[in-house]
Amino acid sequence: MIKYTPAFVDKLEDVLSESGYVVRYERGNFQSGWCLLEQRSVVVLNKFLNTEGRVNTLVDLIPQLNIEFDKLTLGSQKLYEFLSLNALKGAEEKDTTGKE
Repeated sequence: MIKYTPAFVDKLEDVLSESGYVVRYERGNFQSGWCLLEQRSVVVLNKFLNTEGRVNTLVDLIPQLNIEFDKLTLGSQKLYEFLSLNALKGAEEKDTTGKE
């Protein structure tokens, strides 16, 4: 289901924006991640990430955020559930194998 296309990046960004997050692309020497900036939830990504890097970063990040499920459109809800389920499976696999 994970597609490395600009359209999929847009869908991931929609999940964030529908839940009140702002996505910004900035240049600099930093790890991609999120932060609170001036009392607003802001996801900051390195603007030099390619499409695959943006998808991977957002797929890893979204399940960790406080997403307001009820504010999401039906399509975004399905995508969020998919991402959350896969994040849960990944965590369980790490626990059973003892590897990170």
